Amino acid sequence: MTVTPVQASLLSSKTTASADATKAAGDYKMFLQLLLTELKNQDPTKPVDPTQTVTQLATFSSLEQAVKTNDLLTSLNMAESLTQGSALIGRTIVSADGATSGAVTSVKLTDSGLVANLSDGRQLPLGSGVSIA
Repeated sequence: MTVTPVQASLLSSKTTASADATKAAGDYKMFLQLLLTELKNQDPTKPVDPTQTVTQLATFSSLEQAVKTNDLLTSLNMAESLTQGSALIGRTIVSADGATSGAVTSVKLTDSGLVANLSDGRQLPLGSGVSIA
């Protein structure tokens, strides 16, 4: 049995989601710094338009919720990957080139995706072309 493309797409979407979450967190911090700088440097006798202030705070709140949502989705994606990987324990897998094969004793989730630990101590990254027996 061959690993389906769904597994590969989950791994690539995990990487994309992780990169997007990192970018959103950076944008979130940048926005907060800009807002604080603006508030520090504004003239107290001529405050910012109240509508603009409310808009900025709403944008800040939306960005904060987006960062939290991305974190939650990343956690759910990792949990799903581990669930799929746990189904491989005790099964025999063969690398795409056929050079590596063995019984899976455990599965580890890394930044690059799932890695199966084989009974002979070797490791096999799970990806496109890996067969399951």
